[in-house]
Amino acid sequence: ADMPVVITLLNSYSGWALCAEGFILNQPLLTVVGALIGSSGAFLTKIMCDGMNRSLVNVIMGGFGTEAGAVQTAEGLVHTEINVDDTAALLRDAQKVCIVPGYGLAVAQAQNDIAAVANSLREQGKEVKFAVHPVAGRMPGQLNVLLAEAGVPYDMVYEMEEVNEEMENFDVVLVVGANDTVNSSAVNDPKSAIAGMPVIEVWRAKHVVVMKRSVASGYAGVDNPVFYNDNTDMLLGSATETCQGLRNAV
Repeated sequence: ADMPVVITLLNSYSGWALCAEGFILNQPLLTVVGALIGSSGAFLTKIMCDGMNRSLVNVIMGGFGTEAGAVQTAEGLVHTEINVDDTAALLRDAQKVCIVPGYGLAVAQAQNDIAAVANSLREQGKEVKFAVHPVAGRMPGQLNVLLAEAGVPYDMVYEMEEVNEEMENFDVVLVVGANDTVNSSAVNDPKSAIAGMPVIEVWRAKHVVVMKRSVASGYAGVDNPVFYNDNTDMLLGSATETCQGLRNAV
């Protein structure tokens, strides 16, 4: 989530530069437009930093000397794998489903397949909700835009806080390409590198299915204990193929 913060910060800088140019050239319109761009970028940067419970300095400087995506599997822990057909069966048997998209969904461009899965479940009488973390993806609002492009109605997309309040009521939570934003270490491990970061607490649901290419850690380089919970199954493989298979199976 550091990259979106950097983007909004640079966007803010460009606005203030435009504002200064307006002062120099005595162009009030440039000054006003620059001030709007600069202030909106600054506000968005602050909101996203709050979403990660980190300071701006920590976001800018915290990535130096670290490796992204390092596999840090705790010794002795074993994850449980599931296939596409069994995942589809879980979704068909569920009455209330939550879908949590992440950066992996954007990389695979699988938003249309996931949207089709959600629509199919709704036609079957299921209650389906999308939960989007405020810093999911690599650009601000990237997941919201992708879901909108895929035709997902706005009333199906919920903020992190709204979904966390009713997480225990979901029969199945389908995590698609998300990792750090659903990491229980942020809540349960005060010594974790992401301790205190607000996350979507998927582990509190009745059943969790995580769709990822592998069990490797995310950008933060922190292993995710959710992968090894008794109520979690891992659907590993390319999101493009698994999402298409899930679409056909559901």
